[in-house]
Amino acid sequence: MKTKHDQTGATLVVAMIMLVVLTLLVVSGIRSSTTNLRITGNMQVQGEVTAAAQQAIEQVLDSDYTTNPVAQTVDVPMGAADYTVNVSPPVCANTAPVATDELNPSDPKDLACFGSSDPTSVTQVTGGTEKQVLEASLCNKQLWEVQADVNDSNSGAKTTVVQGVAVRAGRMSGC
Repeated sequence: MKTKHDQTGATLVVAMIMLVVLTLLVVSGIRSSTTNLRITGNMQVQGEVTAAAQQAIEQVLDSDYTTNPVAQTVDVPMGAADYTVNVSPPVCANTAPVATDELNPSDPKDLACFGSSDPTSVTQVTGGTEKQVLEASLCNKQLWEVQADVNDSNSGAKTTVVQGVAVRAGRMSGC
């Protein structure tokens, strides 16, 4: 028969090991959930920064950027944060005359383009093929690129958004 003094404390040792294992599992779970929360927060901030850059580009495109392409700084409120977006001067990447036969007389945007700015013919290159246009209109087809940069000092999020836009503008535009 064993007495109290003969016990070696194996139950206590096993219980302590189980507590240590459970503690490690809980700490690992907490770290995993904290990491997931950070990832989700970073994705939300990145989405807000990209949306702010896109909104700033839309504001620039609503202005008269074809005749006066200048750099702008646009403050965009987004949720609880305000983002400062630096928009580079819009750059005209390409321009080509619009032929009068391409104009639609029922489209109000085309009405200002009717008339002839040059009675001579104009050579237009499209996809490597040259086409003689007998009469050019008063407008050009232009391709503009607008770039917006956001650097958020609070979160460290950075993004650059470049958007191209095709417009029909007067010959005297900044392109």
